Amino acid sequence: MSQMVPIILITFVIFLIMNVPIAVSLGFSALISILAVGKLPPSLVPQLVYAASDSYSLIAIPFFMLAGSLMETGGLSKRLIDFADEVVGSYSGGLGVVAIITSMFFAAISGSGPATVAALGGILIPAMIEAGYDKRYAAALMATAGSIGIIIPPSIPMIVYAVQAEVSVGNMFMGGFLPGILFGLILIALNYFISKKHGYRGVQKKRNLKTIWKAFKSAFFAILMPVIILGGIYGGIFTPTEAAGVSVVYGFVVGMFFYKELKIKEIPKMLTKAGIGSATVLFIIMGASAFSYVVVSQGVPAALAGWVASATSNKIIILLLINILLLIAGCFLDASSAIIVLVPLLLPITNSVGVNPLHFGIIMVVNLAIGLITPPVGLDLFVGCNIAKINISDIVKALLPLLAATLIALMLITYIPDISLILPRLFGASGV
Repeated sequence: MSQMVPIILITFVIFLIMNVPIAVSLGFSALISILAVGKLPPSLVPQLVYAASDSYSLIAIPFFMLAGSLMETGGLSKRLIDFADEVVGSYSGGLGVVAIITSMFFAAISGSGPATVAALGGILIPAMIEAGYDKRYAAALMATAGSIGIIIPPSIPMIVYAVQAEVSVGNMFMGGFLPGILFGLILIALNYFISKKHGYRGVQKKRNLKTIWKAFKSAFFAILMPVIILGGIYGGIFTPTEAAGVSVVYGFVVGMFFYKELKIKEIPKMLTKAGIGSATVLFIIMGASAFSYVVVSQGVPAALAGWVASATSNKIIILLLINILLLIAGCFLDASSAIIVLVPLLLPITNSVGVNPLHFGIIMVVNLAIGLITPPVGLDLFVGCNIAKINISDIVKALLPLLAATLIALMLITYIPDISLILPRLFGASGV
């Protein structure tokens, strides 16, 4: 490894300490290392930045972000919450279960953890607090449930991983289904025991088959949205990128003409929000691509793989070490930038011990989903705390058992590959 490696790493850390935006930190640290050593032409950086954004699959990102906004503004998310509340809201921890289940549904449209917390938390966190839940637990649960947003497809980090690792976006989406459901079920079980202990319940009101049926009819088009999107992908009707466009059209039509809650005057605001969010993700992808190129070109992946191979050849231990590294990375990097920086480093190692690239992608996404609820970056935590009007320090105690539950899910997903691979295999995915 040349002297470029310590320069790029040191400058990157300095930029982070100075609170420079992550995309700028990644891109500028790459440029500075190239200029300082002089072995690579500076013109390489803009070439890499352009090449990173020139991918058909990345077109899906702004569409899925806009679909999430349409679902929130058009009344789809509210109807999902009402339906889930009718079914499970009266049980112990009922509103907590509603938060988890609706997060799983919303995840099948938005592809973003913070978007899931923002869209659902504004309704559910105040409702849980009003029903007697501790506000710290309500915020922690909503933030943790929101992290499912990047596990259940469609998922923006999965798209980024698929582009980086050169695997099928559709196969990645299929692989995320069961891990996302497992993640949610473990949270539901924990929520039940915590709620039993503290006496948390849902809103007590009259519920019967008639009210459930009424809520189902009201939420039917919202429930149908992920069915159409994912069914279309797996049925071969359209590609994941085309599905993103379909989700926008469907969300617009339902919100405007069926639920009639989407107003024309709100569309510019939604387009602006989706545009800013998409630009942020793509800016990170472009900056991270330059950073990643410098690190890879200087032989860091080969050196790291050699060090790991000399330390141990045990697949279980290697995966454990990689999980620890990814959990630490998730504390400081958002999912997209972590994937672009770390995939070139870690994929050769996992390939060498026989881990399927698709399985490793799911492991990586689950780790980085947990990163959404771990300080100091933890975007889901900030959104949840902002809604509950509390500080990050207030939420830590309530978060710990939820964090432990997510780690249990991570270990199961890591060491039982079939959880991630069985659906792609059933659908005839090659190389799985």
